[in-house]
Amino acid sequence: MSELVSLTIHQSGVAEIVIERPERHNAMTLDMYESLLTLIAECAKNSGVRCVLFRGAGGKSFMSGTDIAYFRDFRNGRDGVSYEAFVERVIDTVERIAVPTVAVIDGWAVGGGLALATACDFRFCSDGSRFGAPIAKTLSNTLSSRNIARLYAAVGVPQVKKMLLLAEYLTAHEALACGYVYDVCSQDTLQDGAHRLAQRLMALSPVTQKAVKESLRRIVVEQRLDDEDLIEEVYGSARFKDAVVAFTSGSSEK
Repeated sequence: MSELVSLTIHQSGVAEIVIERPERHNAMTLDMYESLLTLIAECAKNSGVRCVLFRGAGGKSFMSGTDIAYFRDFRNGRDGVSYEAFVERVIDTVERIAVPTVAVIDGWAVGGGLALATACDFRFCSDGSRFGAPIAKTLSNTLSSRNIARLYAAVGVPQVKKMLLLAEYLTAHEALACGYVYDVCSQDTLQDGAHRLAQRLMALSPVTQKAVKESLRRIVVEQRLDDEDLIEEVYGSARFKDAVVAFTSGSSEK
């Protein structure tokens, strides 16, 4: 376990995973990615966790992707294929978290950080935040098609082309205008705002939220419409049955 990635589970039911490498703009090593996966698994095993927040420490960067030093040892294109497969395992794990997820962004969300933020259900950011993947100007690498599909679903083709072909960044308010971020606030109120959003999410049905999240994942990433298993799980749940009884007895608010 890397000490640069930590987990705090609050009594409220909010789990907070923090990337703590601010001197390198929270760039990720492979050990840090593995720690991230381990901590997500811990959250999944804890029935008290109802929402997961991802945050970068330091106030300047959410996450700047993989530490560029890692790429020095690449020998050929197959190393790139293996690397993107590893990154996909991380992003896919984030996307498959059953409870709602929020990326709490203070500063830059770049490259792999943009991919991780996009895999979350909501993004809540400070007004100085920026979003992009300027790889056409820096490493001359690419994002996987799955990550491009996620980004396309979140912001649309024109914005993706600006980000990837022109190496442009979205400002916080541009990201808000196109629906990519849920809200923008000052740096001082970011944490409180994110936790308020988490409280709203946790007050709603986890059964519905889990099914909708998985349906969207299948549609966007895998172009699948099969949903019989999801529908069966929802309509067969105690939560659904109890809600019907409560609603029909007049004890539930619309």
